[in-house]
Amino acid sequence: MALAGNSTILRRTDISEEVSGVPPRPEQLGLDAANRMTASLLPADDTPGVPSADAGPRLPKYYQVKRQLLELTAALDPGSPVPPERELARSYGTSRTTVRQALAELVIEGRLLRMQGKGTFVAKPKVAQPLELASYTEGMRAHGLHPQTKILDIGYVTADEPLAELIGVRPGGRALRIHRLRLADGEPMSIDTSHLPARRFPGLRKQLERHRSLYETLGSAYGIQLAEAQETIETVLADPHDAQLLEVDVGLPLLLLSRHAFDVTGEPVEWAQSWYRGDRYKFVTRLRR
Repeated sequence: MALAGNSTILRRTDISEEVSGVPPRPEQLGLDAANRMTASLLPADDTPGVPSADAGPRLPKYYQVKRQLLELTAALDPGSPVPPERELARSYGTSRTTVRQALAELVIEGRLLRMQGKGTFVAKPKVAQPLELASYTEGMRAHGLHPQTKILDIGYVTADEPLAELIGVRPGGRALRIHRLRLADGEPMSIDTSHLPARRFPGLRKQLERHRSLYETLGSAYGIQLAEAQETIETVLADPHDAQLLEVDVGLPLLLLSRHAFDVTGEPVEWAQSWYRGDRYKFVTRLRR
C-alpha cells in the first residue's frame, strides 16, 4: 500500500500587428472584405478570441453541479441518502456523467459516502485526530466513538537490516508483526501494521488475543511507558486490497502515518505504519514558536 505535484511553467507570447503603411495589394482586398464581413457578425464591443473585460471565468459544468450538491447536502443530516444520479441529472438539466464526476469529487473530499450496492449518503464529519503519542483506542474514546480492532494477522517475521535497526534487534532476528483493521462504531477507519522486537516482549502474541489495545497491553503486562515518537504523514491511494478492507473505492486517498516509538530509556519499542481513510480523518496539531 501519501501529495506531490509537477509544476508547469506557462508563458504567454504576445502577438503584435505591424502596420507598414504600404498600400494593400489587389489580392489582399478580397481578404480584407471577408474580414470586415466576419467582424460585422460579432457584437460591437467584442473582439474575436478575446473575452470581454467584465466576463468572469467560465466554470465547468460538473463544478456548477458540485456546488448545487453542496447546497443540497448542507440541509441534510449525516447518513441521509442522496438522490440517484438519474434524478439529479434530470433536476440539474445535465448528463449522468457530469453528475457522476461531481459526486466522485465530493466522495474524495469526505463530504459524501458511497456504499457499494446501497447508494451515496451524506458523510459524517471527519474525525479530528490530534497528533500525539496515544493509542487508537484512546483517540476514538476521546471522540465518543466505540473503538474496535480486528487482528488480520499476527506472527513472527525475520527482521531485515532496515527493520532490525528500527526496532533494535540484530539483522535476521525475530520481530513480531501485527496486522490489524481498526473500526469506530462498526465503520472501518484504518489498517495498521506494527513491528516489535520479539525477544523483548515474550508472550505478547497471546496477550493481544485477550487485550486488543497494544499500548495498554505494553503498559500493563510489560511496564512499558512510551515517551516519544517520530511520525511522518504522506498520502497514498487505496489499492484493491486496502479498498476492500476499508470498504471504499479503489484509488481513494489515504493518509499514511509512519511512527517510530521509543520508551523513557530511549529504547525503540515499535515501528508502525497506519493507513487512514482520507475521507474520514484529518489530523490536528498545535504549533508553538
